[in-house]
Amino acid sequence: MKIPLRLCLFCLLLALASSLRAGTHRTANEPDSVYLFSYSHADGQGGLKFAWSPDRNTWFSVADGFAYVSSDFGPWGRGKKMFAPQLVQSRADSSWHCTWKVTDTGKVMAHASSPDLQQWGRQTYFPAEELAKFAPGDACPSSEGKAAVNGTEHTGRIQKVPYATVQQIIRYAEHKKYRAAQNAERMAQDPVRFAGLKPLTATVRVKPDQAKEISDHLIGIFFEDINYAADGGLYAELVQNRDFEYAPSDRGYTPERASEWGPLTAWGGIRPTLSAASGEAPGGFPVHLQIDTVSPIHSNNPHYLKVEANVPGAGIYNTGYDGIVVKRGEKYDFSLFARIPAEGYAAKVGRYTQPKSMKVSVRITDGKGNVCAESVVKVSSREWKKYKAVLTATSDAADGRLELVLQSAPVALHLDMVSLFPQNTFKGRKNGLRADLAQTLADLHPRFIRFPGGCVAHGDGIDNIYDWKGSVGALEARKPMRNLWGYHQTRGLGYFEFFQYCEDIGAEPLPVLAAGVPCQNSGTCARHSDGELTCMGQQNGIPMQEMERYIQDILDLVEYANGDARRTEWGRKRAEAGHPEPFNLKFIGIGNEDMITDVFEERFTMIYNALKEKHPEITVIGTVGPFYEGTDYNEGWELATRLGVPMVDEHYYVEPGWLINNQDYYDRYDRYDRSKPKVYLGEYASHMAGRPNNIETALTEALYLTAVERNADIVSMTSYAPLLAKEGHTQWNPDLIYFDNTGVKPTVGYYVQQMYGQNSGTAYLPSEVSLSDGSDAVRKRVGVSVVRDDVSGDYIVKLANLLPVEVAAKVLLDGVSLTSPSAVKTLLTGSPESRDAKSVSSAFEIAGNEFDYKMPAYSFTVIRIRQGE
Repeated sequence: MKIPLRLCLFCLLLALASSLRAGTHRTANEPDSVYLFSYSHADGQGGLKFAWSPDRNTWFSVADGFAYVSSDFGPWGRGKKMFAPQLVQSRADSSWHCTWKVTDTGKVMAHASSPDLQQWGRQTYFPAEELAKFAPGDACPSSEGKAAVNGTEHTGRIQKVPYATVQQIIRYAEHKKYRAAQNAERMAQDPVRFAGLKPLTATVRVKPDQAKEISDHLIGIFFEDINYAADGGLYAELVQNRDFEYAPSDRGYTPERASEWGPLTAWGGIRPTLSAASGEAPGGFPVHLQIDTVSPIHSNNPHYLKVEANVPGAGIYNTGYDGIVVKRGEKYDFSLFARIPAEGYAAKVGRYTQPKSMKVSVRITDGKGNVCAESVVKVSSREWKKYKAVLTATSDAADGRLELVLQSAPVALHLDMVSLFPQNTFKGRKNGLRADLAQTLADLHPRFIRFPGGCVAHGDGIDNIYDWKGSVGALEARKPMRNLWGYHQTRGLGYFEFFQYCEDIGAEPLPVLAAGVPCQNSGTCARHSDGELTCMGQQNGIPMQEMERYIQDILDLVEYANGDARRTEWGRKRAEAGHPEPFNLKFIGIGNEDMITDVFEERFTMIYNALKEKHPEITVIGTVGPFYEGTDYNEGWELATRLGVPMVDEHYYVEPGWLINNQDYYDRYDRYDRSKPKVYLGEYASHMAGRPNNIETALTEALYLTAVERNADIVSMTSYAPLLAKEGHTQWNPDLIYFDNTGVKPTVGYYVQQMYGQNSGTAYLPSEVSLSDGSDAVRKRVGVSVVRDDVSGDYIVKLANLLPVEVAAKVLLDGVSLTSPSAVKTLLTGSPESRDAKSVSSAFEIAGNEFDYKMPAYSFTVIRIRQGE
């Protein structure tokens, strides 16, 4: 295609002016202009890349294939694709516009714009026929073409640009790569990095006269039903698939495993051995299991089990979650819903009239078939009725199963909601929590609990958004749902139980609800009210005509938590559940790691404005995407500031080196602009290759939290993520606490969170740290935070040493008057690769307002100083 000369000159001058404004200048031996080639890989992977050429013949890769913008459309990871990007520049304002196909069919496309090819705005997704709306009508000339880049030919778009434009994007990528190299720093490199480093001395001069008030909600926990954290975990139910509602679709992204998953998962038939005298069972089988949906207990729980037993002693069993654990002497509450159909049927007997009542033996057996506990229930109704029994274990079992044995035959029985619960739950709550796990969480002393999840909260597609109303009320009426992480949620652990647990451990509840859009990594299509199905991934949003109802659901949640038990509908429902007093809800999160798109912004704004109008006493927490920088981060902050959202939820999972080299991250925030939201660091963790949770990751988190405490006038809340993981069922690593059916295994990172949670303060006391070696690498690896707890009057000194040598510190609490002080030291230390280190507490001698302490290599220490009587 021949490009008119005047258009080329115009666009080159336009781009050159933009480059000069950005501070890029050409030297005498550099070209005025070059050809820019924009492309992506043919398989859709890799994002938008550039190459440049002086003559359209020889092409040079820009920044070795650095991706300047990647597609956000589609499910996790390699599901996000960019096909055939079309990059053009507008003559009107010199902005760049890129459109691309998000699927190989090209039926759905995406658009994003940039002022400089470096910072990109929000992405918009649309049907291909609407492309004209997003392509600027005054674009500078460009053409389709091919280019061989590093020996591989690609198809892309070619246009002429000032060489300064190429210089700019190269420098941008070089800076990113430099920061990536910093982030990649590891303790394994310390023998080289700190070769010859001798033990250091340090003086820490605390300045209590400059104390500032900080958040008293700084350390909390974030619960998400991932890694079997709820069913099979924190929720104490021992029967798996108690509702017979498992479905192959629960598996989501792992359809190859769907064949092993369904309404009879974890269930089986007990087929007693037939003696020669008894002969063949009538009908040719001892027991037959069938799932039915005719007249269920509740429409939310449509499946139930039909059991046909043709010999006495036949029945069913449940294997629980990797076996059922019972302990000798402990009591277990058994319950089920059952009804006796009027007629049964067997092949050789035909139809027969059912008895009006029948006995069912309920027992727990161990892996060898020995009975550990036993009772009997008598079923005596043609209609659904709940039956209960208490089983007392006479022996231990780690691999047990629950058995229901029919004592007569032939008989037929309908069963649902088969439950076995230890009486020894946390605080003895019915339908409660596993005591050891719940106590391990309580020992963190969290100031709040965020629930019911991150991605679980807004789900895989619109139809999978977590509806809080389906998680409260009678268990048999709750609405189970597919878990986005590839399994099933009974939601026996629902909003009521979350609120109750928060109250039990003195933590503020922080429910998080979808902002009218599903998870940004959704892999499903979404429905519209008119029945049309348009596969546009995560960015359909709840149809606008349904948003009023959705917003009312959110307002109803506030009423459920705080409403009067006699004068409000949802307050009355809370009282009926057993809690007439309000839960005193103060915080609500709206959205989770969402892409900040037009679809999101419109719905979030509607929800926020409704909450602000109806419940100004509630602190709404918005979202600024899944990263600490980038388009969603920038656009999320701009939107939250414009709307006046009081707090935003930041997330970042980063390398240990990032936490070391970005301790000034929140120091850079504008603390003087009161219109800016506060920060909730809702999900974070130190990630390294292999995803261990060890001393290296834990200490970098401890170090970073000293900087967070320094900025706790900006950062109001923090919570590590994820929280819980059942061994053998993890979708994500690392996690804070691992467990199996018999024990809890806190990680090294758990002890860091505990040391902060048990030693929070209400005022931060700035300190000046002087090291005998002031080099940058050394200075960054020594962290100090001193806080005062105005409730107890204690002073708390936190000292992090990420160096391979000891640091002998002198701590000076100038201006602090201590009367007969005593102190407790809690120390966490070990080799960087250690995964089993634990914190150890001991008495620490202190005489006045200064003390000496030798910080061990690779350690985190908390010294809590108490006033004497």
